Amino acid sequence: MTSPYVEQHDNAYWIAHTRISLDSIVVAFLQGLSPETIATECFPSLTLEQVYGAIAYYLGHRAEIDAYLQQAEAEFAALRQATRDQDQPFYEKLMQARRMPLVQR
Repeated sequence: MTSPYVEQHDNAYWIAHTRISLDSIVVAFLQGLSPETIATECFPSLTLEQVYGAIAYYLGHRAEIDAYLQQAEAEFAALRQATRDQDQPFYEKLMQARRMPLVQR
């Protein structure tokens, strides 16, 4: 798949000639942000054309990109669980601290 707006390397999708992942644009788009907001507020280093190009690429390859995002999410969840399993006492203390009201901390 070739696109002037999206490139695939290192097992990921990237906005062409940048270090910004397609994931970032797609997630913002799926959360309801407009391309204009994504370009001006989220990623001011991107042009509006690049953002629209990335969204068009996503919409044209939706099944493939959605599968890629689901796989990445599953890998992240597995990594998070493995990290928690490695240091269970630390995570128990962390969860205990999160449940405490700010005044008691």
